[in-house]
Amino acid sequence: MKKLVIPGFCFAVLSTTALYQAIEADPASAQELKKKVVNVQSGSSLNVRKSANTSSPIIGKLVKGVKVTVYSESKGWSKLKVGSRYGYVSSKYLITSATTATKVSTTTKYVKVSKGSLNLRKSASTGASVIAKLAKGTQVTVYSETGGWAKVNANGKNGYVSSKYLSSSKPSNTVSRGSTSKPAAVSSSKTTTKYVKVSGALNLRKAATTNSAVIKTLKNGVTVTVYSESKGWAKVKASGSTGYVSTKYLTATKPGSSSKPKPAPTPAPEPKTTTKYVKVSGALNLRKGATTKSSVIKTLNDGEKVTVYSESNGWAKVKVSGSTGYVITKYLTATKPGSSSKPKPAPTPAPEPKTTTKYVKVSGALNLRKGATTKSSVIKTLNDGEKVTVYSESNGWAKVKVSGSTGYVITKYLTATKPGSTSKPKPAPTQTPEPKTTTKYVKVSGALNLRKDATTKSSVIKTLKDGEEVTVYSESNGWAKVKAGSSTGYVSTKYLTTTKPGTAKPSPAPKPSEPETVVRFVDVDASSSLNVRSGPGTTFAVVTKLARDTAVTLLSQSGSWSKISANGKTGYVSTSYLKQKLGSPDGIAVFETGQKYNLTLDEMVKLQMGASPQTDQKYKSYIREDAIRMKSSIYGTVLGDWNIRGGAGTNYWKITTVRRGEQLKVLSQVKGSDGHIWYQVEIKDTWVNASPEDVKYYLDPNNFKDDPVKSYQFVKLSQTANLNAAEVNQRILSGKGILEGKASSFIKAGNLYGVNDIYLISHALLETGNGRSELATGVQYNGRTVYNMYGIGANDGNAVQNGAAYAYNAGWFTPEDAIVGGARFIAMGYINKKQDTIYKMRWNPSAAEALGYPSHQYATDIGWASKQVRQIYNLYSLLNNYSINLEIPVYKIK
Repeated sequence: MKKLVIPGFCFAVLSTTALYQAIEADPASAQELKKKVVNVQSGSSLNVRKSANTSSPIIGKLVKGVKVTVYSESKGWSKLKVGSRYGYVSSKYLITSATTATKVSTTTKYVKVSKGSLNLRKSASTGASVIAKLAKGTQVTVYSETGGWAKVNANGKNGYVSSKYLSSSKPSNTVSRGSTSKPAAVSSSKTTTKYVKVSGALNLRKAATTNSAVIKTLKNGVTVTVYSESKGWAKVKASGSTGYVSTKYLTATKPGSSSKPKPAPTPAPEPKTTTKYVKVSGALNLRKGATTKSSVIKTLNDGEKVTVYSESNGWAKVKVSGSTGYVITKYLTATKPGSSSKPKPAPTPAPEPKTTTKYVKVSGALNLRKGATTKSSVIKTLNDGEKVTVYSESNGWAKVKVSGSTGYVITKYLTATKPGSTSKPKPAPTQTPEPKTTTKYVKVSGALNLRKDATTKSSVIKTLKDGEEVTVYSESNGWAKVKAGSSTGYVSTKYLTTTKPGTAKPSPAPKPSEPETVVRFVDVDASSSLNVRSGPGTTFAVVTKLARDTAVTLLSQSGSWSKISANGKTGYVSTSYLKQKLGSPDGIAVFETGQKYNLTLDEMVKLQMGASPQTDQKYKSYIREDAIRMKSSIYGTVLGDWNIRGGAGTNYWKITTVRRGEQLKVLSQVKGSDGHIWYQVEIKDTWVNASPEDVKYYLDPNNFKDDPVKSYQFVKLSQTANLNAAEVNQRILSGKGILEGKASSFIKAGNLYGVNDIYLISHALLETGNGRSELATGVQYNGRTVYNMYGIGANDGNAVQNGAAYAYNAGWFTPEDAIVGGARFIAMGYINKKQDTIYKMRWNPSAAEALGYPSHQYATDIGWASKQVRQIYNLYSLLNNYSINLEIPVYKIK
């Protein structure tokens, strides 16, 4: 998989380490490699380019101070490694390690606040976001001070603090370095012991305000140590945690003691609330504060019910689905959408029309379709003589039910007479005579599938080679009925040509109309599993076991054994336990909606081509004859920097660029569309610029929406799957280490932050090694055991320590804390930016529509979205109870 790594989260399943910009120096393997340091202005970055010129695409960025290994230097450019790729930077922005002595000297200071904590901000402004909060006495490294702000490093984080709250001397009341999440040590003032007295539970908060985060809840009768009391709040320590509680819920008398305790005070009554409903054409933002500059907690749909606490200055404080925040008042209504003064009774279902029984009468097979049109998808095929129940007939189509499936068939292929009955059956309808045939030739780079029917779901009769001659009987809806050899079937028309190969100029081979991989599904009892073995026989060792309906890639088939790959492992299974199609369990609900974009598919392709989308597809590659000097009959040297094209002419797209002095192998030559001679050459690049045809194939949702696996790229990751916790624990999380039995935590996380729970589970299984990684099972950090289930922050060399530090600062002290808290981080990446399907993560059509160019795309690989869904699909396939919401992009039609 080829990824363009950008800050923010993405998945399917996407590694968390990909959230961080991964630009690294390759370890020096020889003494002659030079170590240098990036030297650019603070706040800026150095572009890493694909080749040594300023017009070359940018493949990464380096910030000031990053150490790099330079492989070569030439004409003002230095070659170095970025991630897994080599790139070039301007040499003038690199300095040797020896010159780094010029960097600004630092000083050590301490946080000095009278109460509360000091905000560490992203930039030198009170309007900047808060990175962390620093307790009194925290030691910081000061890089610079200007305009009343100091640039500092605290606990491994860089940011800005107000200079007036720093002191050169260490305060007497300090905390150890790195303890920003702990309160400053309590002075030796006299403490008292009190007891919690509530009817339910008392919140222990981080600060003396009801808006502060809840550290934990305290039960009635819990003993607390009181350090101080002020303005209705008490600073206390309870069960090892220090924080603040409301003083009115504390008592000096231990519950149950001989003196009769006073009754607990009645909590202040909640303000009177009202119920209203969201009324918007799109979605309404629920914000943290009563301002459009405040962060968005979640979005609310039209008609959603909210509880209103108060209304002021055009804003309403509301609670919805467990979240409290602010919305604009004018988008609320007291009337439930769609309601009326008197609700109408539900209409009585219309009685089913009288049905009749008929029989299929065809010479081959009859398609049962989803709708009454030949463009509708095929549910299954019916054999001659098969019995069907007919519900209705209209416009040449009949709505029928057969073997549990309901759909539409062409009426003229049904008969009221049962085949083989004593009454003489009527002859089958006379087939329309075949049109006059034509001769065409196959034109592909690999092989073309000859199928039984005009659909990619139909079985393959045989494969046809490039240049093979076929007889064409008819062409319709992108398919041609042809005869090749003695076999008759259907092929995609775009891979046929009227010109016999070798008689005209060659052109680049088009992309196959479908991926070459063949998918099958495991067909065993629900309580059983299928053994995957290291070889084709029962005597070979078992590599892994696959559950019912698991999707596998069929690599080859020999005798009664099939070689397959699934879930990252390759092995052999008995062919008899594989099936071509899936059934649908009763507990599955699939909802499909369309999202319209004001772009045609061709316009979208044109925009994407400007971003150099990548592929590992192999193309016929051409370079003009005057670009190389032939050294022999088949090898030549490139004379300058030249584009390699996807055809013999400058009107074809650029595949890649070759540089002066590179050696190329010449395969053939042809006169191009521009009148020049062009050489077809061998290109060994693994990744190249994709052709417009291939980009269009992967952009077009119609190529994937009916695929049982690849359609999962359209699953709405911002909506939960309505899982059954017991089923998830039994079928997915059983035997998964620390994650075993934690289904309810994933479901809670999904509901709280609006993230698909299967998506969260898939990510956690990947990052924790099925619940067994060190970070997942608990790491000691600053005297506490912390957990990290998604690998968040686990980067930059020391993954465990960095991941543990992140978990500590986030307060993830239980496995559930890590599962639920980490979900918030995941939602903040792509999902809350409305890129809540894997398709939208890759292509981001909304941004292209709004900006006129591609933006915020997770990957450059054109096939990335369809490659990412196998793991998520396989998790869903283990369950019988869930819902799936699909959002299919709909591009404008000219």
